[in-house]
Amino acid sequence: MIHKRPALQTFSGIHITGIQGKRFDIVIQDGRFTSIVEEEPQLKEPAHSDQRLWISPGIIDLHTHLAWTDFDHGDQLKRDSREVEAMQADAFAATLRTGVTTARDAGGILPSTIRHLVQHYQQPLRVQTSSDMLGAADARGVQHLGERMAQIFGTGAGWIKIMATGGLGAPTEKVLEPNFSEEEFAFIVRNAHAHHKKVLVHTWGGVTIDWSIEAGVESIEHGMFLSEEQAGRLAESGVAFVPTTSIYRIAADPKGVLELNPVICDRAARAAEAHSAAIGYAKKAGVRIGFGTDYATPALHGYNLQELDTLMDYGLTRAEAWKSATESAAGILGSGSELGRIAEGYIADAVIYNADPYQARNAEQLRNSIVSVLTGAQEADLIK
Repeated sequence: MIHKRPALQTFSGIHITGIQGKRFDIVIQDGRFTSIVEEEPQLKEPAHSDQRLWISPGIIDLHTHLAWTDFDHGDQLKRDSREVEAMQADAFAATLRTGVTTARDAGGILPSTIRHLVQHYQQPLRVQTSSDMLGAADARGVQHLGERMAQIFGTGAGWIKIMATGGLGAPTEKVLEPNFSEEEFAFIVRNAHAHHKKVLVHTWGGVTIDWSIEAGVESIEHGMFLSEEQAGRLAESGVAFVPTTSIYRIAADPKGVLELNPVICDRAARAAEAHSAAIGYAKKAGVRIGFGTDYATPALHGYNLQELDTLMDYGLTRAEAWKSATESAAGILGSGSELGRIAEGYIADAVIYNADPYQARNAEQLRNSIVSVLTGAQEADLIK
């Protein structure tokens, strides 16, 4: 159940996820946490375990595609516009139900579409967007790039996305080749920052990670071929790493929900195998890791919590994986002073569970323990 913000809401004796052995009285007023007070330790736990509740910050998915209804964009173009809109609204609803209260859309949806979906379908998902993606077809010099970026700026997007390398559609031996020249890449980042826009970079690895560090982008995405040396420099630079690990395991399964062809499945399997090492390098170096799913299509929206499972399989502790989806993710968005924590003065985007999330065996059990999703959103704040 999604709860839009009430004027006043209180929780008595609730546990805060990650804080063991303590319970709190929490007051939410006008969409923000106004009081968080630890209960006296002598107070007894409820007689029945089903009376115990836990609260966590709302999950932040830093890499999703809310506009995509089909894996192949050509299939989406065959759909009626009303059907596409309804499917996009369902994507918002499913994303919220799984505890994701903030998303960064990594290309495909416009702020105007988000505004319509929020208002018309009453789905208070907080979304930051890049509107479109700059890819190989845009590698036509800085004049063209300036014109394309002006178009994206005009949509109101807060992010610029650079498709710096290929992905699942590229042959394995070519997937690390840059789509842009170093001059073009540097221009995109410089121009974006000059217009007060943040930059995320799709890169599987290679020299474009080096360029991202040198240019000072906000985050790199995927990065499964990140080297140990690059991880060290990534940590020093403060550039974040959003690995989107689970999508590649999903794509690698020929009988999975995406049902991709064997060539794509093989490329995804290679990527998934490499990701474990990249996560290890990033963790050892102290890179800021962010939670992102790269999910699109109805088969994936609403299952975002699977990313926690994969991050832990690849070496993050539960606390580290949880932080990547809350406090660290908020910082990557530039919203660390108001999102990602259960703390006084913070926006009351939160999830209520009927079991300790830290004890959940997997994403399915965690998802099934969700009692309600709270959003402290003002409509005007939902789109950036």
